[in-house]
Amino acid sequence: MTTEVPDAAEEFDVVVIGAGISGIGAASYFSRELPGKSLLVLEGRDDIGGTWDLFRYPGIRSDSDLHTFGYEFKPWRHEAAIADAPLIRDYLRETVEENHLGPLIRLRHRVVRAAWSSPDSRWTLTVEAADPAGGGTVTTTIRAGWVFAATGYYRYDEGFCPEFPGRDDFEGTIVHPQHWPETLDHSGKNVVVIGSGATAITLVPAMATGPGAARHVTMLQRTPTYVLALPRVDKVALALTKALGEERGYAVTRFKNIWLDRAVVKGLRTFPKAGRRLIRRENLKRLPKGFDVDKHFNPPYDPWDQRLCLAPDGDFFDAIKEGHATVVTDTVARFSGRGVVLSSGEELEADIIVTATGLNLRLFDGMPIVVDGRETDVADSVCYRGMLLSGIPNWAMAIGYTTSSWTLKVGLMCRYFIDLVRHMDAHGYDRVVPVAQPGTERRPVMDLQAGYARRGEKVLPKQGVEKPWRMAMSYPEDARALRGPVADDNLEFGAARSVAHLRGGRRATRG
Repeated sequence: MTTEVPDAAEEFDVVVIGAGISGIGAASYFSRELPGKSLLVLEGRDDIGGTWDLFRYPGIRSDSDLHTFGYEFKPWRHEAAIADAPLIRDYLRETVEENHLGPLIRLRHRVVRAAWSSPDSRWTLTVEAADPAGGGTVTTTIRAGWVFAATGYYRYDEGFCPEFPGRDDFEGTIVHPQHWPETLDHSGKNVVVIGSGATAITLVPAMATGPGAARHVTMLQRTPTYVLALPRVDKVALALTKALGEERGYAVTRFKNIWLDRAVVKGLRTFPKAGRRLIRRENLKRLPKGFDVDKHFNPPYDPWDQRLCLAPDGDFFDAIKEGHATVVTDTVARFSGRGVVLSSGEELEADIIVTATGLNLRLFDGMPIVVDGRETDVADSVCYRGMLLSGIPNWAMAIGYTTSSWTLKVGLMCRYFIDLVRHMDAHGYDRVVPVAQPGTERRPVMDLQAGYARRGEKVLPKQGVEKPWRMAMSYPEDARALRGPVADDNLEFGAARSVAHLRGGRRATRG
């Protein structure tokens, strides 16, 4: 049951939507660097953490090292550079406590509509808040000068799963990783994991080995994926921390990993054939003798056309080598009562089928965004500097990198946002909107060929082919671009008390 509350709307200068790693990072930056601004964080779920609180499947971890996935202002203290979700959740809780963000965060507050008024230069957010007394929800409104949307880009309420013929015939358990039941017991069971992305590469060794291991785990893939083994512990980082201290050691490690990661991505994309041979050679070293690596680990695309998958300490390969897991490359004909029937006619017996088949994308939790009475289609917008959207005033979004640690880009975005707000205050502006010129060439905002990226093209904004409309996927490139002039001729500034908009404003250079 939803109850309307007619009370006057609360007013804030900046509202951050989402209390995941992006939202908590943004709130930390804004609370320190914009102390005169009133700030609020709205989170629709029961706890902070976003992705790292939502996903609870076995072994869930980051695919990026935490020296770059963590915040630049908070050193990562655990020795494991590739961290499991519980460690990341602890890190986020520490960040909230250390930056005194608790009073600013409202859990179980879901924004369901955002409406902008140019005469007021304000957003009115319709918020559904949990009602602890009545058990339903209470609808309230909150007004904001700025919205910083740190909602990520996939749907929290559903994952992607194709329609498999015969699904209802299967007598066992079918589960999607995004909705993992806490009571699911896979010990001693035959498990088939459908998929070959990062989730599958994580699930297979987690379910196949250790206490409560499955009898056997089969990863069924339609298309192979590039998989690389990397150490879970960064010994160089530990040595740097010991020699330089926690903060300086973390900063140097972060610098090292940014440039090393960039060199690997650029090298693989520049020399894809050599990269393919290198990855194949590394796979051969870790797989059983006689394993058909060219069938199961030879993707039909070049490295980084889709994301590479990471196997910390080679755990995925070890599970195969030790006989606990098997890789099958084929397609699903149908589900049967006993498992999965393949197009080849083979049947994989299973007690549990895990559909690790991907994500559905959706920006801003699918809420309507209305500008001066007209609902906008985010897919028609063009990204300005990777964070503002053409035609939508005073609205920033946090979308990180696809070929590097997500959080690196979010940190740069926050610094630009802070300077933009200061520039507007200094010149008497209270609104800004990017304006894409007619005829601007547009292309998908994501630079990957993965299925979820292709499916999401119709709901995600676009990017241009030239700066500042091009979505950079390189930290060094972004660092230069977002530390340049704050304002340019693509931004239209204005104030509620002025009649005419002022395009570009005076140029201000970041210090």
